[in-house]
Amino acid sequence: MTTVLLTGFEPFGGDAANPSGEAVRLVAASWAGPETLITDVLPVTFAGAAARMRQLIAAHSPDVIVAAGLAGGRRAIGVERIAVNLVDARIPDNDGAQPIDEPSVAGAENALFSTLPVKAIAAAIGAAGIPAEVSHTAGTFVCNHVFFTVRDAAPIVRGGFVHVPWAAGQGRQGDPELPLGDIARALEIAVRVSLDETRDLAAPGGSIH
Repeated sequence: MTTVLLTGFEPFGGDAANPSGEAVRLVAASWAGPETLITDVLPVTFAGAAARMRQLIAAHSPDVIVAAGLAGGRRAIGVERIAVNLVDARIPDNDGAQPIDEPSVAGAENALFSTLPVKAIAAAIGAAGIPAEVSHTAGTFVCNHVFFTVRDAAPIVRGGFVHVPWAAGQGRQGDPELPLGDIARALEIAVRVSLDETRDLAAPGGSIH
């Protein structure tokens, strides 16, 4: 049986909600298979999130891993392409830790690429009427840390990361928002495309700046 691991995050930075975790719960509630879907909501802590991700991978041996997190201020679903081996926290995590200029994994590569079909995922989400783009930076906070952990802990597994905007009614004043149902649908599409597409699209997905 094929197994998919889908994760989101708890709220952080004083926010009352995190749409990534809420959307993962919606996907879990509506999942009809046939693949086995394992879901979890990770803590927004450098130590706890990485440790939990490694535990989930070891326990379930997933065939596909899609981790998701919040990127408040973005207008579109961001399908991340590159995880950097760098932690540089602008704000403390939920444990109060604020590491600066440290590696996610000591001695590992400087960067690791997603093994998800990122362009195909972004195209499929866009075709469903949900704004989506390929992103080339996952930041240097816990999201990127988990993304790098996924690629380091499961190097031969198809895995990567998706950033989501605020859900409607949750954003700070002036921040772009998407309906929570659309965010959940985007994550479900990301999972389905990752399962079904063995090759990515041969189409432009880069940026000039």
